[in-house]
Amino acid sequence: MSAVVETIIVKQLGRIEYEAALHAMKSFTLQRQEATLDELWLVEHPPVYTLGQGAKDVVVANGIPVVKSDRGGEVTYHGPGQVVLYALIDLGRRGIKVKEFVRTLEQAVIDLVGSRAERKVGAPGVYVGGAKLAALGIRVARGRSYHGLALNVDMDLATFAAIEPCGFPGLAVTQMKDLGFSMSKQQTGERLAKLLSERIEHA
Repeated sequence: MSAVVETIIVKQLGRIEYEAALHAMKSFTLQRQEATLDELWLVEHPPVYTLGQGAKDVVVANGIPVVKSDRGGEVTYHGPGQVVLYALIDLGRRGIKVKEFVRTLEQAVIDLVGSRAERKVGAPGVYVGGAKLAALGIRVARGRSYHGLALNVDMDLATFAAIEPCGFPGLAVTQMKDLGFSMSKQQTGERLAKLLSERIEHA
């Protein structure tokens, strides 16, 4: 299922393995042409820890696989109950700088959550009360972005205890459910994609 939001295509891709999504993002980015429309992919991954380019190898004892990724950032967890939004955006064509784009991704989550949400200097993502709600990591190739952000909605947060989330020992994590939001994961993803599309269109 897909829908066009102005000049950005939003796709609901359901649950897919992380490696398959990574391969699809790379292929899309390398093959896209000057006129290719930008896309936002909403996905959910089976349980997996992913290592960004800044992460050291980690060993976990819970049987959840660990996969190396080419995104920026450190180690994080993806799993059921989390909205993963991949932003395949031609930043060069839109005249958006990388740092500006990172702030745009964060701002979409802040728009969704409200005034309780905040940024932390030197620690990309979105936080509420000092606990991380959304992780962020992107890669830019030839001026075109892929990867994006992961928003905790209604999931097993205990899985984060096996790692140092985003490279910060003891970092607390939170989720939309615990903040009093009752939207389903699908509704949350759709709303987040709409907010991000609007932010990108007016960047």
